[in-house]
Amino acid sequence: MIQRSDQLATLRRLLRHNPVVAIVGARQVGKTTLARQFAMRQKSPVFHFDLENPSDAARLAEPMLALERLRGLVVIDEVQRQPNLFPIIRVLADRPRRPSRFLLLGSASPELLRQSSESLAGRIVYHELNGLTLDEVDVEQHERLWIRGGFPRSYLARTAAESAQWRREFIRTFLERDIPQLGINIRTATLRRFWIMLAHYHGQIWNASEFARSFGVADTTIRHYLDALTSALVLRQLLPWHENISKRQVKAPKVYVADTGLLHTLLNASTQRDLESHPKLGASWESFVMQQLMHHLGVRPEECYFWATHAGAELDLLIVRGRNRRGFEIKRTASPTVTPSMHTARRDLKLTGLDVIHAGDQTFALSRGIRAVALSRILQDIQPLRPA
Repeated sequence: MIQRSDQLATLRRLLRHNPVVAIVGARQVGKTTLARQFAMRQKSPVFHFDLENPSDAARLAEPMLALERLRGLVVIDEVQRQPNLFPIIRVLADRPRRPSRFLLLGSASPELLRQSSESLAGRIVYHELNGLTLDEVDVEQHERLWIRGGFPRSYLARTAAESAQWRREFIRTFLERDIPQLGINIRTATLRRFWIMLAHYHGQIWNASEFARSFGVADTTIRHYLDALTSALVLRQLLPWHENISKRQVKAPKVYVADTGLLHTLLNASTQRDLESHPKLGASWESFVMQQLMHHLGVRPEECYFWATHAGAELDLLIVRGRNRRGFEIKRTASPTVTPSMHTARRDLKLTGLDVIHAGDQTFALSRGIRAVALSRILQDIQPLRPA
């Protein structure tokens, strides 16, 4: 079992200041395991309910009666299965001296987020749990983490073949069972085809009309498909940054499959040998590095952007926190060089620094304000941002 120390520290901090914390994330990403690791470190009593377990669901048939007498930490897993709990938890969270705190686990379906935010406004904070990261598995294992992805069972599988089989089964189960349970009513075959097409579109600027023509449906329908998979946290949209400059800038998001292991399975390129000859090699590595950077820097999704102009200047990742703007270019090469686009981005965006993350093993200066940083050294050579 991998100990996720940073995640545990985040939960401690959030529960210290909030009566209700919700861990949201894709199925099998490790929410339940993290909650159990957290519970083992508590000095106060811990009560655990798993709403996929019929006996636990029965215990909460009368939720007020079952929960109001509990003191300590109350963990409720798969909370989206019983949305009538949210008004009850609101009442219990408002009690004087807060005799209990609540840790809710669930998939981030639109319905779950809407109901919980409406019922628990001002009382709940959300923590999105993603896959394993370099600081959790050892940076020397970055190739394995990239190829297999961050789902714990995929990463920890004994062999590459077992890992690939787990991911294939995950995709099938996710589409056939999990998506309907999240209240998303799209035919399984249609969503599978859409997800595979998006995998081949990975890292590109979103064009709804192109997909709509392929499916023979309206742009709004295609947007619904995109939002459904994004809400289920298996897709990620990176928004464009707009600057008040004279250049025409791209205003559509980039779309990524959130986990590179799932991406490789959807591309039918589950081994490194398959991937090295695949046209999506660079885009896959870019998204993997981007996710590691976001986690290491400690930034929220709304602080992350890309930037591109119609003239060809671009920046893979722009982090904006207050007046601090940090830029990142990601290159799968051992010998990165400075490009005119980097100078343009540094000047027009007024960057406080620009790092080129590369596949070599050294960190060195490339130009004034621009340096090359090896992926294997990002934990040592890139400083996390200060809290906003």
